[in-house]
Amino acid sequence: MSERLTAKIDAWAKAHEMARSDAICRLVELGLSARPGADSPAGRASPLDLESLAVKQIGQLLDPLLPQDERERRIRRLTEGPPEFLAERIDLPKPRK
Repeated sequence: MSERLTAKIDAWAKAHEMARSDAICRLVELGLSARPGADSPAGRASPLDLESLAVKQIGQLLDPLLPQDERERRIRRLTEGPPEFLAERIDLPKPRK
């Protein structure tokens, strides 16, 4: 863990009068039991909004020197998944035969 994160955990542990290891366990339990709320992106955004956010983030990570068609191919592969798994996706309509 980073020093900054460790310092935050230590401060939380001190405020709750517990050891660092106990604080880490408690914080993990709290994080795992939390539900997305109105203040989280997943709680207020539509699937299309989330996809456009993912496309934007992926675009920022890709090498700017890549040709546009290669950038689009990589973004499409990351957002849609490999073509061999498209039939397995439950969030897409099944193709007509």
